[in-house]
Amino acid sequence: MTTTCSLVVNSKSGNTRMVSGAIKRTLQAAGVEFVHAAALSDDADADQVELEAQGACAADTVLVGFWCDKGACTPAVAALLSALHGKRVFLFGTCGFGADQSYYQQIIDRVTSNLAGDAELAGWAMCQGKMGPAVKQRYEAMLEQDPDNARFKMLLDNWVAAKDHPTKEDLDNMAAAAKKAVLGE
Repeated sequence: MTTTCSLVVNSKSGNTRMVSGAIKRTLQAAGVEFVHAAALSDDADADQVELEAQGACAADTVLVGFWCDKGACTPAVAALLSALHGKRVFLFGTCGFGADQSYYQQIIDRVTSNLAGDAELAGWAMCQGKMGPAVKQRYEAMLEQDPDNARFKMLLDNWVAAKDHPTKEDLDNMAAAAKKAVLGE
């Protein structure tokens, strides 16, 4: 019997969409059939969310990708997760800050709190993603106003560190985590 997956992705800058492509290619190569795939916009209304949830629930496992919005997911993703009754769910996300599993765990805990009570978290993966130039400009302006502020310096340094993410290694790690969650491999 073929394992089936659905893929619903909420990506603002393209980082999460890039990760979703790596995950989908890896799972398809392993024989997984995708029965539903969709992009969920930040401003999806209740009807759109319900429609995507219905499509996603046609699969054995639902893969939900999100960008980190203030330490969690967008309201549209939260609404989708609450509608995935009885499903195995694999969460994957990208955020501007990285390299800290405990930070990622906090994000996943907040996002998972939105899952339907009868859904099962099959696994998760997160990685750092690049941030747009407007973020860098904001950090530079903050630092210009207060040149000795260590937090502002750290934010700008992190923007620079994030600019090449997700890397090939990030993509490979995310795809491997999804494969393990879906197929136990």
